[in-house]
Amino acid sequence: MTYLVVSALLFALGAYGALTRRTAILVFLSVELMLNAANLSLITFSRLLGVLDGQVVALFVIAIAAAEVAVGLGLIIAIFRRRETTSVDELRSLRG
Repeated sequence: MTYLVVSALLFALGAYGALTRRTAILVFLSVELMLNAANLSLITFSRLLGVLDGQVVALFVIAIAAAEVAVGLGLIIAIFRRRETTSVDELRSLRG
């Protein structure tokens, strides 16, 4: 049960960071923190219920998050090279 509280706190911290941060890198890290909190809750429920379904889904989420990191960082680097900023306030329109 303690792990669920930790998971909720991590998710809330990630949501706060995603909503209040100004740079794309910090928003990206906050989203990753939220994904890890969801993984922790999946694994906790899996262990509490005695089934492996939550752990299998958590492995899939980890694999998808790894692909997301590769694509997301590539996009952030491409935007930085073109606009020379990662501030989300200045990146509202993605027009050339």
